[in-house]
Amino acid sequence: MPMDSMYQQIILDHYKHPQNRGQIEPFDAEVHHVNPTCGDEVTLRVRLSDGEIAELGWVGEGCSISQASTSVMSDLVVGKPVSNALHLQEKFLELMQSQGQSELTDDEAEALDDAVAFEGVSKYPARVKCALLGWMAMKSAVAEASSASAPA
Repeated sequence: MPMDSMYQQIILDHYKHPQNRGQIEPFDAEVHHVNPTCGDEVTLRVRLSDGEIAELGWVGEGCSISQASTSVMSDLVVGKPVSNALHLQEKFLELMQSQGQSELTDDEAEALDDAVAFEGVSKYPARVKCALLGWMAMKSAVAEASSASAPA
């Protein structure tokens, strides 16, 4: 199976069968992000425990890229230390800014797992924001939850 076809299949699978979709209770932070360019939106809730993303839930509307990317992200970060989740977000951002010329190491590609399927999206600047929507929401929610739990 050609790589492009495999990647398209990963995106379609996550779009049709999204991971961690739904609202969670209790939660430490909730954020709502919108991509005004195309109308994609996501509301994401996160609960942290012992420096890890214990639970993450999201609901959203939009194109297959935004919804599948949020699904992939959620699958990758739940149960991981916050520092690892934020590192993955940085690597995904680099991938999206690569314009199809990614220079990920094998280890980075392995860590991003299904998220590498979005490399082709990076060739289309108008779609990059779609792919980044859920990732940026996770980053915001984690920051909000972390600051809320920090001692005063």
